[in-house]
This record gives sequence, C-alpha cells and structure tokens, in this order.
Amino acid sequence: MKIQHFRNATMVVEFEDIVLLIDPMLGAKGSLPPFSFFRFRAKRNPIVALPEICNDTLNRVTHCLITHLHPDHLDAQGETFIRDKQIPVICSVKDEKELKKRGLQVFTTVRYWEKTALLSGTVEGIPARHGYGFVAKPAGNVMGFFLRFPGQPTVYLSSDTIYTEDVDKVLTSYRPDISVVAAGSAQFDIFKPLLMTTDDVLRFIRVAPGMVIANHMEAVNHCPTKRTDLSAMITSKGMAHKVWIPEDGAMREF
Repeated sequence: MKIQHFRNATMVVEFEDIVLLIDPMLGAKGSLPPFSFFRFRAKRNPIVALPEICNDTLNRVTHCLITHLHPDHLDAQGETFIRDKQIPVICSVKDEKELKKRGLQVFTTVRYWEKTALLSGTVEGIPARHGYGFVAKPAGNVMGFFLRFPGQPTVYLSSDTIYTEDVDKVLTSYRPDISVVAAGSAQFDIFKPLLMTTDDVLRFIRVAPGMVIANHMEAVNHCPTKRTDLSAMITSKGMAHKVWIPEDGAMREF
C-alpha cells in the first residue's frame, strides 16, 4: 500500500489497481476565504499551493472518499474534478443526498459502526466529534472510516475529531495498522478548538498500536500547529518512530 499526502486532509491511498482519493481540496492557493480573522492571521485558504507532483496521482484516481462537506475537505475544484471525471464516491449516508444534489456519483454509503462491502474489502463508519463543547454542534456531522482490504494494512481515517470514547475504541479494539489524525488544532475566532489539542494528539499517538500519519497542518489559516513543533513534542516523548508527519506531496509505502 502507498499513501501520498497532498495538502491539509487531502491524501491518496493506493493499492493493487485502486487509487482512493480522500477529502479533495484541490483549489488554487487563496481560492477560499480565511477561516479565522482575529485569533490567527487572516490569510485566504488554502495558504499553500497543491504540489505539482500530485497531478500524476490525480490522473490515476479511481474512487473518492469524503469524510464531511466542509470546504477544506471538499472544495469547488474538488467537486468539479470528481464530477467531470465521474469518479465514484464513498461517503456517510448523511451526506448522500447533498452530494447527489451537487451532481456527484455516490457509489457506496456508510453508516456508523456498520461494515459495508467496498470493492474487495469493507469500510466501516466511525463516529467523529468535530470540536470541544458547543462548537461541535454547528460543525455538523463528520464520519471517520475504518478500511479493511485483503492482504493490505488496515487504515483508520479518524477525520476531523477530538479524542472520544469512539476514537479510543477503534485504536484499542480494532488495532489499526495505520491511523490518520488531524493534528492542526484548528480553532475559529471564538469557541473551543475544532480538532484535538496537541495533548490529545499525543494521546492518540501513544494509544495507537501501529503507524500514525499526522496531517491537517500548515494548509489552512485556522490551524496553528506546525509540523516542526509537533515533531519536537513527539521526539521528546520517545514516539517519533511510530509517526509520519508528511510534507505536502510526500509519498510512503506501507
């Protein structure tokens, strides 16, 4: 299995003849408004360009998985790409109606804690809570995904979530070979953080039984955590051997 990090939460999981695009934010640098105006510098998003090296992979995409509908996970260019290429989409059953309304080809819908057949394997929906306290309610529904395919590492895409009992259950009971955590500590100008604090990211890494991929950093303006800072914290805790903090465009084989 090969995994390529594009930018923010956008990535590709590739195995056999499957090239699975996850949460496509494909627009040009600055094509979205700022997500924070006062707490953090009001830069237009994304704050970095999509690496050119990703274009070859995009040309080979066979399927797309969407965890939720926020524009830093599915932007207008991402929608256009999926629609024009008629790429089959895997999504939460809660997002099916809206994605079809946008003209996307929904291939498989997934429910929380239910295994669903997907290609040669299965996909299972995992509850995600997009923020601490009140902010999680307006943030809307989010779904994590647990992927199982014969002869491949199991993958847990935790998506935009804080550390919850559901997250802990997957890490300790399902024991994924690869777990992906959104580590940018996103926060609006008001309310509590939308993603795990760095303390909870470290907890996620400590509990995870296998390799952890930390993403959702240095691409949108309301995510203050830097790769170098997270790397230093992980190293100080003796956990650097089990974490990959990819640069944009980087690929790794598992």
